[in-house]
Amino acid sequence: MPDTMDISNMSASPVQDSYSEHFTAPALYVVATPLGNLGDITLRALACLRAADVIACEDTRHSRPLLDHFGIKAPCFALHEHNENEASAKLLALLAEGKKVAMITDAGTPGISDPGARAVAAAHGAGHRVVPMPGASAVVALLSVAGLMDARFLFAGFLPPKSAARRTAIEALRGVPATLVFYEAPHRIVEAVADLAAVLEAERVLVVGRELTKRFEEVARLPLGEAAAWFKADANRERGEFVLAVSAAPEQQGLDVDSERVLRALLGELPTKQAAKLAAEITGQSKNDLYARALELKDE
Repeated sequence: MPDTMDISNMSASPVQDSYSEHFTAPALYVVATPLGNLGDITLRALACLRAADVIACEDTRHSRPLLDHFGIKAPCFALHEHNENEASAKLLALLAEGKKVAMITDAGTPGISDPGARAVAAAHGAGHRVVPMPGASAVVALLSVAGLMDARFLFAGFLPPKSAARRTAIEALRGVPATLVFYEAPHRIVEAVADLAAVLEAERVLVVGRELTKRFEEVARLPLGEAAAWFKADANRERGEFVLAVSAAPEQQGLDVDSERVLRALLGELPTKQAAKLAAEITGQSKNDLYARALELKDE
């Protein structure tokens, strides 16, 4: 493959030139905004915001400096978690009038642990066009630098604020064969990581993303069992906004405790093949693995 590409004869395509499209059609445009570094806004997002008739903001006071920085003068109204139902009615009325409505949150992508999902659902329900303007996402930003090899990930958002409920939520995710991704607030980060370490295996990899794209950005990759010491070593590590990624559950060797218990109980009442088949239906484990273990138990 050549190291360079001749673009002199390449004609522009809608995909290549999408940032300069004319936003003339009425629609709800869901626009991602930077996490911190203003340079992360996309050209297409800027074109959309400049063409919008009105912009729904999570916090107009927070968004106004961003919009002013880029010379965007569209009027704004608040749409946040405490008024989303009422604000969605206003948004629908504007769309019914043929307006182009952009929606942004304080940072990142609306609807991802941010307000916006109810408004989007309402717009769909009323038959209006909803257009994504993709861009910054803290989840994807951290995963891109995590170096985790799991084939899939599960975004769990914020864990419960109380330790008991938090540990219950973590326990429910313990066996998920995917990277687990969480958001966390600075005043709970140490306790949340301690609960992750208490419930999950110490050898799992924890990737901490702190203040992503901002001045004091930090990304750390370490064993989950060493996380408490890492935070304790520097008080500054407790400051800022956090995204956490935890590597997937390690592969089980043999049957888990619950499957073994079910199989043993059924073997006391049923023939081997029937016990293995029923145990597979109950536990979701492989019937072949259960049958092989059943033969071992019979031999014992």
